[in-house]
This record gives sequence, structure tokens and C-alpha cells, in this order.
Amino acid sequence: MNSTNIDELVGDWLSVPDVAARLDLPVTKVRRLIEERRLVGLRRGEPPALQVPAAFLVPGTMANPSQRSAAADAPEWTVLTALQGTFTVLADVGFDDEGAIAWLFTPGDALGCSPMTALLAGRKSEVRRVAQSEL
Repeated sequence: MNSTNIDELVGDWLSVPDVAARLDLPVTKVRRLIEERRLVGLRRGEPPALQVPAAFLVPGTMANPSQRSAAADAPEWTVLTALQGTFTVLADVGFDDEGAIAWLFTPGDALGCSPMTALLAGRKSEVRRVAQSEL
């Protein structure tokens, strides 16, 4: 997939420092989130710099959309919790990071929307079942 197509699918991207600012974390912790595959990103731009789809970050009350929290201590922004396990499933069926991002943002008939939209709606089990069928 070329970068134009993935840019059209994803829309907004955040640099690692932008992710750090949004999550109120040091850049080193954001890099650790990427190493732990709680987030994935791609090298983009000139010069190439690691960037993460902005949609991977959600308001703190939406961390787990199937169990929304109105807790006063919820952070302003957080990583969508369903991503880490979904990234693992996608890697297990052979997707690299670019392929996983493209798959997440591509609308499909099996879900009736993009997998990312389904994850944001709290449908992680369904998304992972569809991902496993991609073998």
C-alpha cells in the first residue's frame, strides 16, 4: 500500500512527541508503548519520523468503549485498550504494522464498517474474529 492510500484511510497522524503531549507522558514512555505494541505507528514524512494514527488515542472515559467510565480520575486522553490484543491477532495472521493499520481503517462487509469504527463501538471480540479469518 502506498502512503497516499494509507493517509486517505487514516486521516490524522500524531508524532511521538504529540502523542506524549496528548497522553501527558514522557516521550520515552510513548516509545515503550510502541515497543510493547500497545500502539503501532509508521515512519512518515520527510525526514521520516515515527507517527501514530490519532484515532488510536481516545478520551479517558472511552478507554474501553464497552465499559465506558465516567470516573472523575479518568485521564483526558488514553490509548484505546482493545488495540493491543488486536495488534497481536493481526501479527499472528501475518500483518506487518502498515498492513495492520490499513486493515483497521478499511471498511469491510464482515463488520459493516471499518474495524477501527467497530473497536470504538466496543466490538473488539467481533473485530478479532474477523481478523483471525484473514489467514
